Amino acid sequence: MTEINDYINNDYKPLAIEDTIASVQDFFADANFTHFPVVDERIYLGSIQAEDVEAYEVEKKISDYRFNLEGFFVRTDMVWLDVLEVFAQNQTNILPVLNPENIYVGYYEIQDIISFFNDTPFLKEHGDIIVVEKGVLDYSMSEVVQIVEGNGAKLLGSFISTSTSQDVQITLKITSGSVNEINQTFRRYGYSIISESQEDSYLSNLKERSDYLDKYLNI
Repeated sequence: MTEINDYINNDYKPLAIEDTIASVQDFFADANFTHFPVVDERIYLGSIQAEDVEAYEVEKKISDYRFNLEGFFVRTDMVWLDVLEVFAQNQTNILPVLNPENIYVGYYEIQDIISFFNDTPFLKEHGDIIVVEKGVLDYSMSEVVQIVEGNGAKLLGSFISTSTSQDVQITLKITSGSVNEINQTFRRYGYSIISESQEDSYLSNLKERSDYLDKYLNI
């Protein structure tokens, strides 16, 4: 089974703190990266941004602009969803990877992580998507799992897709079981159903048509 660490890349060596800006400009002209990691020996110092480099003086070195390096990175033991979040937070297509001793070991590219995501059961397996919402202090992931499995379904994956100071939205992918019964159980436990499944929508439409017919017959 493929692990996310299998996607750690070393096709390009990290930039060195004493590299010239001219050489860095040449590097970004050939490589389609928004950023690239800079090291001193094997110690990660930060990532230099391609757009910034265009405005730097070519005769200077990266060390002259060290204060502009961006410090984002991920660890070798981080799960793929956390890695994807760091990509999004920093608007980058490359992430330096460090081991627990802060030693640079390589980098992730966004295309590889998306490919990994596409191969997970969450996306690959057939199932239904449910999005539920509850107060940030009231929800429980163990309760969510219990509701799903208590209705004879299997949970393929879940994550918090939206979070505010008051509420969280949890996106679930399930297989087997009755989605409508799961939704009804969530409602009994105080969850709001944000996106209804086709089955739930079908029942809603039947109820609307029944109500309309009832009003029509009583005219």
